[in-house]
Amino acid sequence: MEQENEEQLARWDGYVDWRNRPALRGRHGGMLAASFVLVVEILENLAFLANASNLVMYLSEYMHLSPSVSANNVTNFTGTSFLLALLGGFLSDAFFTTYTIYLISAAIEFLLFHVLAGNEDLAIDLIYSQEVVQRNHLSSGSNPWPSKNQKNQNASPISPTHASQESKENAKEMAPGTETLTKSFSFLNRAVVKRQVHSSLECTVQQVEEVKVVIKILPIFSCTIMLTCCLAQLSTFSVQQAATMSTKLGSLKVPPASLPFFPVIFIMILAPIYDHFIIPFARKVTKSEMGITHLQRIGIGLVLSVIAMGVVALVEIKRKKVATNSGLLDSNDPLPITFFWIAFQYLFLGSADLFTLAGLMEFLFTEAPTSMRSLATSLSWASLAMGYYLSSVIVSIVNSITGNSTRRPWLSGDNINYYQLERFYWLMCVLSAVNFLHYLLWANWYKYRSTRSGWQSQFTHST
Repeated sequence: MEQENEEQLARWDGYVDWRNRPALRGRHGGMLAASFVLVVEILENLAFLANASNLVMYLSEYMHLSPSVSANNVTNFTGTSFLLALLGGFLSDAFFTTYTIYLISAAIEFLLFHVLAGNEDLAIDLIYSQEVVQRNHLSSGSNPWPSKNQKNQNASPISPTHASQESKENAKEMAPGTETLTKSFSFLNRAVVKRQVHSSLECTVQQVEEVKVVIKILPIFSCTIMLTCCLAQLSTFSVQQAATMSTKLGSLKVPPASLPFFPVIFIMILAPIYDHFIIPFARKVTKSEMGITHLQRIGIGLVLSVIAMGVVALVEIKRKKVATNSGLLDSNDPLPITFFWIAFQYLFLGSADLFTLAGLMEFLFTEAPTSMRSLATSLSWASLAMGYYLSSVIVSIVNSITGNSTRRPWLSGDNINYYQLERFYWLMCVLSAVNFLHYLLWANWYKYRSTRSGWQSQFTHST
């Protein structure tokens, strides 16, 4: 009897192994299982970033598009890639399992890359197709082994099918009082109070309350879009700026498209420092288990994005000053200034990425209802998508407003040396600052749903 109780306690509720048997804590999952995902994710990002980083130079040098048009094409491509994570999150929650979506994504992308390598003429068309499901990996959860139990396939309140047994179990995790309808977003209560025209439209109280939780998350999510808009510049204008500068590293000439390597290095250095030094210090200061809450972490990243855009503008001023003084504004020769100046913006934006986007993913994963967790965490990728789309919109609007019959638009022409990039970056800096103030409003309004692990229930002004 005692042995059965121990086995029951050791079971990992809601998860099974690859043979569909109940998963056991200590035997399944953990870093050994996660390592398979990490290796695939590293290789996948290597291929994806290589395409995205080289695409802007390919469009400008071989397709003869202007730098601004090339930048917009790249941001549109990347935005579409990330946006499709929402599809993967929905399919994982409503119809399939996390691991199933993961395997399908990896298989499809592998086949498409294989076709890419075999047929160069179809490269541009396939670039837009290769990412259809590749971002489902992280957006569908962080640990595929053990795989998610089939019981949760119909748990999503947006799924047309009935609620599963796991949905009933998840009700125990919800905050007190959610078994009855709350007053927030009261218009949604009609889904339960009023009789529906068809049985498939009927909703439970739990489903309505879960939708309310997701709606409360959306303002926080929307405040991260401006940050990802700043990140979009790293794979577009920053690469084009570096192409005009000296890229020599001793006897080695570094391709400008290799610049995204810098934020990866910075994050690899900063992540251990954050985990082993910053967090323990914050725990001592705040006397809380988390040390820095998810919302505080997001806020720190937004502040760093403001600083980053200011640094970017100053670097561009210096680059153009060197080009003017050297008489190389119209020359294709490298400017006598090292491309390492561009690395400064990668340092700050890489740090902002570490704080905000990682914090957002953790925030969405912990705050979202369990039955909608995959869809909610895919919002972190949707933030990237909308940020890249926003970059295209801002570039187009800036050119429309600043250009007329007597004045050249800020971001127009074939020579980036004549662009008013520094003004564009100052505009991004101001927009990022306004976005941070907007974020403070919503962060102070938000109340944490999760009380497990002793997390704080309210955002403080320490950001």
